Amino acid sequence: MDYVPHTEAEIASMLGDIGLASLDDLWEAIPEALRLATGDFDVRPGLSEPDTLAEVERLAAANQSLLCFAGGGAHDHEVPATVRRLAFRSEFVTAYTPYQPEVAQGVLQALFEYQTLLCRLTGMEVANASLYDGATALVEAVNLGVAASGNQRVWVSDRVNPQWVDVVRTFAAGTGHQLEIGATPPDGVGVVVVQSPDYYGVVGQDITAPDGAKTVAVFDPVALGLLRPPVADVAVGEGQPFGTPLSFGGPYLGLFATHMEHVRRLPGRLVGETVDTEGRRAYVTTLRTREQDIRREKASSNVCTNQTLIAVAWAIQLSWLGTSGLRDLALRCARGTRYTREATLAIDGIDAWSDAPVFREFAVRLPINATAVIERMAEEGFLAGTAIGEDAMLIAVTERRTRDEIDRYVATLQKVIS
Repeated sequence: MDYVPHTEAEIASMLGDIGLASLDDLWEAIPEALRLATGDFDVRPGLSEPDTLAEVERLAAANQSLLCFAGGGAHDHEVPATVRRLAFRSEFVTAYTPYQPEVAQGVLQALFEYQTLLCRLTGMEVANASLYDGATALVEAVNLGVAASGNQRVWVSDRVNPQWVDVVRTFAAGTGHQLEIGATPPDGVGVVVVQSPDYYGVVGQDITAPDGAKTVAVFDPVALGLLRPPVADVAVGEGQPFGTPLSFGGPYLGLFATHMEHVRRLPGRLVGETVDTEGRRAYVTTLRTREQDIRREKASSNVCTNQTLIAVAWAIQLSWLGTSGLRDLALRCARGTRYTREATLAIDGIDAWSDAPVFREFAVRLPINATAVIERMAEEGFLAGTAIGEDAMLIAVTERRTRDEIDRYVATLQKVIS
């Protein structure tokens, strides 16, 4: 819809409806220092197309490119040209909600393949057509666990991504879920949430759920190139490593898979395979539990959509990698992480945060303030990591980091803390 300025009559009518005498009264709640007075807009005259392109290039040249060693839930993985070429075909980019399956077979089949790949990756029996991001997927998994167990006590490991936990905490405040966070699940909880590799990169939390509790496993799709699939009632994760660049924090992709016994509690969309009236293979959305469809107030979730384009990119990259490619990718991450960790811990004053096995990410204790180190490393051209405390930093190493980049990173880190 085009923007149409309000007329004076419309403004007067609006002010009358809300009981104000002028627009100045409307802005009264905004601190004066934050208001723009009439005439304060310094808008230059329009430019020609060549001049505009030149100006944009000038501004872009001012950007600082940093080598990324930060993670904490979003990682600097390679996105093959094949993924961009296929996922951004107009048929996928312009596709809308497939309410009419007869005209959306291509997108529905792509989502069906995505679901199939996710089930094969996790060892689960059914997956939905994606959720907004990993944190959203975790919220929906907790809701499923509460509904299946009939118990609103939810225990979350203190090794789960703290940003995701904050989202669960916010949602729990409105649903009545009783959220408990700690190192060991107490008896009497209905849902247990663990993560491996955990937020700190540590592999293999050995936690036994109390009797009757439903388990939610937060997994890393890259790590499953080397590690066994999660054993849980629900598996959730962030799909960003496959097909999605960092992109200033989104949009990302929530991975959600479970067992068939929970299929009628599955949130969001589920694409199924069937046959049409002529016996030909066809794809449709099925078991639609959304509130605006047949279940209405009995819906298992109020999630109304999914991340179709991001899910398609995820499926394309995983198909492109294949079984051996995924293993090679995970090995490159693991070897790069090990090399970086050993070199970093060789620096005087830096100590290991944990001696446990890690994947793609590891934490260290620094002799000086972690935030100060990150700021000084940025001046040297490195996004050094994620501060996880006053003197602790989380460092991530993906397959994109070369031996030369790692060596320069370690040398610069040594200079910064000395």
